[in-house]
Amino acid sequence: MEPSKLGMYFEEFEVGQEIQHSLSKTIFESDNNLFSLLTMNHHPVHTNLDYAQKNQHGQLLVVGTLVFSIVVGMTVPDISGKAIANLGYEDVKHLGPVFVNDTLYARTRILSKRESKSKPDRGIVYVETIGYNQRGEDVISFRRNVLVKRLTTND
Repeated sequence: MEPSKLGMYFEEFEVGQEIQHSLSKTIFESDNNLFSLLTMNHHPVHTNLDYAQKNQHGQLLVVGTLVFSIVVGMTVPDISGKAIANLGYEDVKHLGPVFVNDTLYARTRILSKRESKSKPDRGIVYVETIGYNQRGEDVISFRRNVLVKRLTTND
């Protein structure tokens, strides 16, 4: 049996490449409740069905940072499995609401890459990830720089 591949080396990323991530996740009410408790986000639009039904969307909204966390996690097998570090996230946009029982999917585009200036055994890959629901509606986007191991060095 061949071991599963976790992530790619710097050289394997191609600028312009779009990766459709194979992982997906349906958000259950228990996921949203636990995340709300763990992160101390007790806004009633996330935890009180009566309150949520009387407001804009008429149903419980999933906490936005849970959506972000899940979509980041979906990318790990493809993007950051060989990462040394995520150097920073930027331009996080919540594009649409996510509700209990929505299913999240994700895709990532490789925007650029460059060799590390200080360490030849690594490079920086700049990516944009879009998370979307079961209806194909984009619900979140973000960009990040990922410090990734190199397969070879220019010593």
